[in-house]
Amino acid sequence: MDYYAGIDVSLKESSICVVDGTGKVVREVKVASEPEVLIGYFDELELPISRIGLEAGPLSQWLHAGLVAGGRDAVLLETRHVKAALSAMTVKTDRKDARGIAQLLRMGWYRPVHAKSVPCKDTRALLIGRKLLQGKLLDVELSIRGILRGYGLKVGEVSRGRFEARIRELTAGHVTLETVIGAMLAARMALWNEFTRLHREMLKIARADEICRRLMSTPGVGALVALTYRSAVDDPSRFVKSSTIGAYFGLTPKKYQSGETDRDGVISKVGDAMVRTALFEAAHIMLTHATRFSSLKRWALEVARRRGMKRAKVALARKLGVVLHRMWVDATEFRWSKTAAAA
Repeated sequence: MDYYAGIDVSLKESSICVVDGTGKVVREVKVASEPEVLIGYFDELELPISRIGLEAGPLSQWLHAGLVAGGRDAVLLETRHVKAALSAMTVKTDRKDARGIAQLLRMGWYRPVHAKSVPCKDTRALLIGRKLLQGKLLDVELSIRGILRGYGLKVGEVSRGRFEARIRELTAGHVTLETVIGAMLAARMALWNEFTRLHREMLKIARADEICRRLMSTPGVGALVALTYRSAVDDPSRFVKSSTIGAYFGLTPKKYQSGETDRDGVISKVGDAMVRTALFEAAHIMLTHATRFSSLKRWALEVARRRGMKRAKVALARKLGVVLHRMWVDATEFRWSKTAAAA
C-alpha cells in the first residue's frame, strides 16, 4: 500500500502527518525543522512513503532540497491551492494543516511548484538585496527633503551626485539640522556605497551570462530586466507553451462567469511581482524611449490608440514575457520586423 506524508512547516518544529492509500491517518508527530531530522524520521518509520508534500515557502525550499538530496520524493505544493483546500476547516492548527496537505497529496489535488536551482536562488538574493537598499536610499533622501521643508529650506531638483553638497549648503549654520541631517547623510552614503556594489555585481553577472545577453537584444530590456526574468523562469522547458508566461506572472485578466454573469476583470497579479514590474518597466521604455521601431512596438501603439497607453503597456509587458521565453528556447536574437522573422 502507498503512504503519503504531509508536512506543515514552521520555524522551529514541523508537523508531519502520514496517511495510507485509503486516507487513514497512520502517524502524526512534530519534529525539528531540519532536513537531517526529517530524513532520519522517515528512515526510522519503515513505511514505503510514496511522496512527501510541503506547502511552498522560504523555509520549505530549503527542506525540500534536503529531502530530495536524501533520496526522498518530495514536492512543493502551490500555496493558493493549499489555502483554498484548507479554508473549510473551522479549527486551524498545524496538526490539521499537515493532515490536509497529506490528503491533497494522496488525491492529487494540487499543483507542484518549481524548485529553483541554486544559481537562481543566489541571483534572486542579489536582486532582492539590491532592491531593498535602493528603496531605503530613496526613503532617506525623501525624509531629508521633508525635514528641511519644515524649516522653509527647499532642496529642489538636484542630481544624486550633488545631493549631499546641496543639503550641507542648506543646513550650514543650523546646529540641530547639522547634527540630525549629518547623521542621515552618513547613513545615505553607506546605503549608496553598498547599493552600487550590488549593482555592479548584478551587471557583471548579466554581462557574463549568454542567455541574459541574448534577452538584452530586445529594446527596453536591460541587465536588470533580463536577470530578473532569467532567475524567475530558471528552466524554460517547464513551460510547454510560451503563451502561458503571461498568466504565470499575473499579466492576464481575471475571469468571473456564473450563470448569466460573465465579466473580465483587471490582471490577476498572481506570481512573481518583481518580474511583473520589470516587464512593465521594459514595456514603458520601449513605448516612450526606444527610438528604433519594431513590429512589436507598432503592435503596442495600435493597442494604445484603441485602448489607451496604460492598457497598451500591460499588453506589451505580457507579450514581452512571451517573446523573451521564445528567444530563450529557440536561442535567437530579437527580430525587429516580420520580414526578418520570415527570413
